[in-house]
Amino acid sequence: PANGSGARAGRVDPYGFERPEDFDYASYEAFFSRYLVVLTRRAIKWSKLLKGHNGIQKSLKDMNRTFPDNVKFRKTADPCLQHTLYNVLVAYGHHNKAVGYCQGMNFIAGYLILITKNEEESFWLLDALLGRILPDYYSPAMTGLKTDQEVLGELVKMKVPAVAELLERHGVMWTLVVSRWFICLFIDILPVETVLRIWDCLFYEGSKILFRVALTLIKQHQAFILEATNFPDICDKFKEITKGTFVTECHTFMQKIFTEPGSLSMATISRLRESCGERLLAQG
Repeated sequence: PANGSGARAGRVDPYGFERPEDFDYASYEAFFSRYLVVLTRRAIKWSKLLKGHNGIQKSLKDMNRTFPDNVKFRKTADPCLQHTLYNVLVAYGHHNKAVGYCQGMNFIAGYLILITKNEEESFWLLDALLGRILPDYYSPAMTGLKTDQEVLGELVKMKVPAVAELLERHGVMWTLVVSRWFICLFIDILPVETVLRIWDCLFYEGSKILFRVALTLIKQHQAFILEATNFPDICDKFKEITKGTFVTECHTFMQKIFTEPGSLSMATISRLRESCGERLLAQG
């Protein structure tokens, strides 16, 4: 059996490394057999989703506006990633009928396709993001998204009170200045390399990372934001703080997001989500 397992697994792994003499082929084969069941189940599900029809196609009118400045998404590209994007979004609409298709999903799916270069993998990563990591961000009412924008406002009151007071004094709602940060998960807001590093943390640590990034941008540029003297000026400042060397130097930026905002526990975020969610619900 050991020889048979060895023959199946091979002396060289998929990455080109030779396996050691004492490699446990039996345990590896047992693990891979279990994993193969998961992969097969997912492949079957994916195949069925691509064949389904539930009218989601009609919702994809803005898909052609996905990354107009990316040559791989142009109709002249070969292959054209618009087709791949279409398949992923239609499949997700069939898979999660409660969400279907919502604003911002095309950019997120598009990034995943650029990274993985694989339709099915992009679909499952999209499912992890929208279904598990960011629930209710892309539901029709977008309750999770709206709640988290309010949560950021509360966190800014705690950690950068002068900025919170400035926005309140001029009647600027948080959704006006940060909604695209949350909807697009910083796509087209920050440089590509920086966004990808944020997403690594997002998949690993969960949605808390979005608050760390937002708080770091605000806290780092507090003096600049406080120069604003009116409503449009504040909105312009928030656009400006997402540009420049601070966000381009992604390694330094990622170190900053874990130090600049200070302590940020999930217990605090959960408590704020509960109170902000209740307030939004009361407002109707």
